Amino acid sequence: MYRDKIKVLDCTIRDGGLINNHDFDHRFVRAVYKAISEAGVDYMEMGYKNTKRLFSPKEYGAWKFCDDDEIKRIIDGIESDTKISVMVDVDRVDIEDVKPAKESPVDMIRTASYVKDIDKAIYMVNHFAEKGYETTINIMAISRDMGPELDEALRQIEEESKVNVVYIVDSFGALYQEPVEYLVKKARVILKTREVGFHGHNHQQLAFGNTIEAIIHDANYLDGTIYGIGRAAGNCPLELLIGFLKNPKFDIRPILDLISKEFIPLRNKIEWGYIIPYAISGMMNEHPKAAMALRKSEKKENYKEFYESLNSGLD
Repeated sequence: MYRDKIKVLDCTIRDGGLINNHDFDHRFVRAVYKAISEAGVDYMEMGYKNTKRLFSPKEYGAWKFCDDDEIKRIIDGIESDTKISVMVDVDRVDIEDVKPAKESPVDMIRTASYVKDIDKAIYMVNHFAEKGYETTINIMAISRDMGPELDEALRQIEEESKVNVVYIVDSFGALYQEPVEYLVKKARVILKTREVGFHGHNHQQLAFGNTIEAIIHDANYLDGTIYGIGRAAGNCPLELLIGFLKNPKFDIRPILDLISKEFIPLRNKIEWGYIIPYAISGMMNEHPKAAMALRKSEKKENYKEFYESLNSGLD
């Protein structure tokens, strides 16, 4: 599946940080950056750029904040064409604190927003674009908001924003191939001057398949994580995506080596991947927070009770 326009973004540290409070040590993050660079991946997302006014550095690791100096420590001395991305959430970043792109190691800022907050996202994106950054809007929980409000949000983005890419985000791992096709085609029709991206979660083991579906319908920006690491069931595995794309610019071997050395041991320390409570939350189009809480409880394997508790909440 070779297409020149396709760009791959690795969000291992950013999405993986959602399961350990963004507390990866510098040695690990540098190892990921080195492997990603050697593999020829287009972007690496280091984490969130949240304000310390709202989040305490005592509670969260460095990648909750992505200070420019911390990023420079990671990339220093490593030869790389991989661009650096960070994510911001609506209302969780002091945008005036973000330096102009020419003074920062960051190339792209991705703004995560629900449909209801798209006006705020546009304001933020335009601010970052004026500072010289590549930009995206990542529309979260899109499986809950596929109707006329989404249409209006996409039209507003097309008419009022300076954004480069708009991402369809399957936050709950609830989408199947048909709605992925529907959403990508809708976005391509309305967003005539923007690229479309896809970010999948693997609650029902569909993140990779849904990413392929998005590619088929001309989504050109694709997210993945090494060994599928990420919140709850995780994300589209980067190694599967690279293997599928058949693009000679990518080299899968550094990723495979890193999985052997770093991610197999890490998987024994922190949990992610296909697990029944996450599958249930995906089936029901629910945020996985209840499933994540279950996995930390004494009833972590009581799947029937968990299913019934979620089901009763939908009645």
